Amino acid sequence: MTLNISELVPAADTLAGRVVLVTGANGGLGEAVVRACAGAGAQVVLIGRRLPKLTRLYDSLVAGGAPTPALYPMDLAGATPDDHQDMAQALEREFGCLDGIVHGAAEFKGLVSLENQPLEDWFTGLHVNLTAPFLLTRACLPLLRKSPDARVLFPLDDDDYGRRAFWGSYGIAKQAQRSLIATLRDELANSTVRVHGVQPGPMRTALRARAWFGEDASAIPPPQAYAPAIACLLGAAGAGIDQDIVQLRASSTSSGPRALGLAIFSG
Repeated sequence: MTLNISELVPAADTLAGRVVLVTGANGGLGEAVVRACAGAGAQVVLIGRRLPKLTRLYDSLVAGGAPTPALYPMDLAGATPDDHQDMAQALEREFGCLDGIVHGAAEFKGLVSLENQPLEDWFTGLHVNLTAPFLLTRACLPLLRKSPDARVLFPLDDDDYGRRAFWGSYGIAKQAQRSLIATLRDELANSTVRVHGVQPGPMRTALRARAWFGEDASAIPPPQAYAPAIACLLGAAGAGIDQDIVQLRASSTSSGPRALGLAIFSG
């Protein structure tokens, strides 16, 4: 099934009244999604490890007239299950429920063989890219169930990376995320919580530069090209989607948000 969403840009009230949590909010796709969601009227919870960047983002959103965000510094690499529970309890006290999660945080230090990847990087990659999204989703499920229409979105990378050489724990964790998505969707099928993987096309990010260091980065769309579509999927536009993976692609003639196409498939 293929849908054309070339005009799918969120209006200022698309996410009005909704509370959306975004991890990795201090840069890359996470920050772009935060800005898109805030621009669509959501009250955004900023999760990230770099407090100065989070603070600047917070100030920027407030200065731009967005609903006052919530700032929750947390290093996912070292966060324990209790840390995630504490965060969920803080959100319940502040908001009472949660309408969406976008797992924007990612950990990738560069291409390396499994034989040579430092064990610390192996464990950190698995934790940030797989265990931490699981722990955060699990801790927040009671809050998500209080929403009449909650969404949990897992940004994915190319499915092929998890089967190719040198992508290390990042590629393996991203491949395992697909199984996590399918399991959560099956277990939450009769609830108000919908879970999807979201697979953008190539993005001009620091993470991509660590692997594709020889390409012309100026020819690659920035994360801002995909963020509006992700924000739309958190609202009414995502209500009719009942598939595992939502694949986003940017037009070859433009890197703007209006140049997106959407392909939906089960995986």
